[in-house]
Amino acid sequence: MDISIRAIRDLLEMALREDIGIGDITSDSVVPANVMAVGTILSKDDGIVAGLDVAEEIFRMLDPEIIFNRLVSDGERVHFGQNIATAEGSARSILTAERTVVNFLQRLSGIATTTTKYVEAASGYHATIIDTRKTTPGWRALEKYAVRVGGGHNHRFGLYDAVLIKDNHIAAVGGIAKAVKRAREQIPHTMKIEVEVESMAQVREAVKLGADIIMLDNMDADMMSEAVKLIDGKALVEASGGLTLENIPAVAATGVDLISVGALTHSAMPLDISMSICSLKLKGGE
Repeated sequence: MDISIRAIRDLLEMALREDIGIGDITSDSVVPANVMAVGTILSKDDGIVAGLDVAEEIFRMLDPEIIFNRLVSDGERVHFGQNIATAEGSARSILTAERTVVNFLQRLSGIATTTTKYVEAASGYHATIIDTRKTTPGWRALEKYAVRVGGGHNHRFGLYDAVLIKDNHIAAVGGIAKAVKRAREQIPHTMKIEVEVESMAQVREAVKLGADIIMLDNMDADMMSEAVKLIDGKALVEASGGLTLENIPAVAATGVDLISVGALTHSAMPLDISMSICSLKLKGGE
């Protein structure tokens, strides 16, 4: 997993606290402490798995003695009824962790699955599918990881790691030229400048100002094609706004380099995943 568990540990701890509170009343009162079990996590849909490291970490945080076995890997395509992983240990612990584990797996696998569909829709063209900052608060590192698992790429992570001059920035300072000039005066020479444009006049201005990346916002395919020809390799070209699985092929065909899709994270349907308990036994054979 190319994401630090340390970076998301606070989120996992918060999720466990949110669900467990002062304790799992049902499991603690119904299931004897010495009952051991195997929990099998399975897919009830076709899709791409993401988040197995997260699942293992949640089990480990709750009960270090739980043994987590992966039956597939992140990025692997699974089908309805296919087992994904097992967790072996205290039945109480497995039941207590179940919902938190499944929630993370469903959400991240759903994003990976959605991303793969968009990547496949753009196949045959050189355009790269990228994500946006339209992520669940607190989940950004994980959701952007799931995009990568699904074959997509990441746009900037936050406000601090790239310059993206959008319509409201332009309005706030009175024009693209002023915005670009002020950015250049402030940022390191190693940092690129991206400018969002909505018209061919703005495309021409952004090219003239030497923008490194030009984002074509809410343009139709014909206008995008015209903009790509005008830019003529002088900047990377990003398509953004109103993008769906249905229109991705037409957008990719315009020759844009990047296609940013907020739906990868803000509208992805969770993959249907569940866990079932089996193989009950008493600890120590008692």
